[in-house]
Amino acid sequence: MARPSLRPPYFSRIRRLLMRRGTRREDAEDLIQDAFVRMQQYCERGGEVLEPEGFLVRVTQRLALNLHRDSRPSLYEEGDVDRLVQLIDTGATPDEELAAEQCLIRMRAMLNEPNPRTRDVFFMHRFDGLSQTEIAAKLGISVSAVEKHFATALAALAEASLRE
Repeated sequence: MARPSLRPPYFSRIRRLLMRRGTRREDAEDLIQDAFVRMQQYCERGGEVLEPEGFLVRVTQRLALNLHRDSRPSLYEEGDVDRLVQLIDTGATPDEELAAEQCLIRMRAMLNEPNPRTRDVFFMHRFDGLSQTEIAAKLGISVSAVEKHFATALAALAEASLRE
């Protein structure tokens, strides 16, 4: 003999409605139960529910929306944000790396025209971060010679850039 259902006839309709909107079956049943509790509390406070199914549909939909919203990760991070900097990839993209490599090849070719030492002085200063005094000591030339090589490199690059 079949056991009589203790659920109102609209329980299944509300559950199907929630499930069609993406709520899992277990969550839908929990939400409907919460909605019944809220309807009972509302009635105990003196409220009157003329359309119980409509009341339950509206409450379960709001509860489902809250459940969905609360299950998503927060857009805001609590605590120390310094560790988030590590998550950001500030490195160059492959296209940017290729463009930079091609630019260096062109610069190297442009700076080879006047003098290979001019190229070396320019790259030591710009890419290795050496001062003019450090370059002079490393190459065994005067600071004045380093300045002249650097000026020659800048002039060669400017001229080449005008040609392009």
